[in-house]
Amino acid sequence: MADLPSTPLLDTVSTPDDLRKLRPDQLRQLADELRTETISAVGTTGGHLGSGLGVVELTTAIHYVFDTPRDRLVWDVGHQCYPHKILTGRRDRIRTLRQGGGLSGFTKRSESEYDPFGAAHSSTSISAALGFAIANKIAGTPGKGIAVIGDGAMSAGMAYEAMNNAAQAGNRLVVILNDNDMSIAPPVGGLSAYLSRIVSSREFLGFRDLARKLAKRLPRPIASGMRKTDEFARGMTMGGTLFEELGFYYVGPIDGHNLEHLIPVLENVRDAEEGPILVHVVTKKGKGYGPAEAAADKYHGVQKFDVISGVQTKAPPGPPQYQNVFGAQLVAEAANDPRICAITAAMPSGTGLDAFAKAYPDRFFDVGIAEQHGVTFAAGLAAQGMRPFCAIYSTFLQRAYDQVVHDVAIQNLPVRFAIDRAGLVGADGATHAGSFDVTYLATLPNFVVMAAADEAELVHMTHTAAQYDTGPIAVRYPRGNGTGVALPGDPATAGDR
Repeated sequence: MADLPSTPLLDTVSTPDDLRKLRPDQLRQLADELRTETISAVGTTGGHLGSGLGVVELTTAIHYVFDTPRDRLVWDVGHQCYPHKILTGRRDRIRTLRQGGGLSGFTKRSESEYDPFGAAHSSTSISAALGFAIANKIAGTPGKGIAVIGDGAMSAGMAYEAMNNAAQAGNRLVVILNDNDMSIAPPVGGLSAYLSRIVSSREFLGFRDLARKLAKRLPRPIASGMRKTDEFARGMTMGGTLFEELGFYYVGPIDGHNLEHLIPVLENVRDAEEGPILVHVVTKKGKGYGPAEAAADKYHGVQKFDVISGVQTKAPPGPPQYQNVFGAQLVAEAANDPRICAITAAMPSGTGLDAFAKAYPDRFFDVGIAEQHGVTFAAGLAAQGMRPFCAIYSTFLQRAYDQVVHDVAIQNLPVRFAIDRAGLVGADGATHAGSFDVTYLATLPNFVVMAAADEAELVHMTHTAAQYDTGPIAVRYPRGNGTGVALPGDPATAGDR
């Protein structure tokens, strides 16, 4: 008699409480099923895929080891949270992702107790997790704050501002650096995993604490030498000197897809009295799905697609997208004016500036997820006679509002703002809608605010902005395709209309 097929493990897991009933040797199978379910769901709805596939094992391990939702878990940025949603009671709705009335594409407080903080903009997680940790400490209640932050999000200053103030949280704060793109770490392997397990163990931390107490009783030169020896030895084998200087106990790098490495390290971190702790995990975007691993963008954001072939559903041909109209026009303007330069905050293709970057690499600047720096950098360029265009999504420009006010508007500097995704944005939801830019810019002194009704007007307004040296000027335009109107034939003579 043939064996009956066993019930998939994922079918037995509705919440992390169910997950914690599994044996450690069952977690590999569960992670594989979770990856398959994530691919199937996003194939149906579209959305962010590569980042979620990269954290399948990490998501499984965190919920297995920590006591969520009492331990407050914040994902940064929230688009990597699809596997998390499946494991936290939302599997039956996962195919409503980014649909009207369905699940949000990011974490959302009103959606689940397992989403303690909405994180649709990057680099906020450490600050929020620190708030949870300190609140529990003051109240004398159990529970940690756990921030999972991507290496791209670590390019924003806010992450370091939070880390600089994290010492008071002690062992209640855990930061997990998900290194999946920037290759911060060298290749990881068995030795690295072994070292990570050793230095995160209670025995090692206890010995280290004893050594510190002993050092305080010794003459200062000897105590200082012991401290430097400890830092040097750990830095040589583990890295993480910057994080140590910010007051974190650094563990890593470890393979974020190897559950046999992840589980014991996270258990040690959970039980450690040392803190705050940063765990450096190396993952791979698109992990486990061939088409995503082979794609240049690792299927970061996708349309609906066929799971077997990976072929995405293409929208029917239509008018050019506003972002590409802007990008092409700016390239044309730059051909006639060497003072024109372009700045974006980690969105070169999303803002249409990839064409500018290719044509004029010396005048293109991607500052990373650092809108504040990008705006003030543009102000400095303008003050020195350049003609900078700062192309930032409306929702992300909000992050640099103080710089727009203080560094641009009050000083009346001619920074040109290309405000993409102005207005409603569809599936990304309220956090990404450009709802406020007209209001928050029109109240400022010296500002000219323009809104393009179609792609032809966008061409004219880009030309106008290029020529306008009187003060700051902004042109806002929506996401998606234009209306199909004819574009001006010669951008250089389009005029100020």
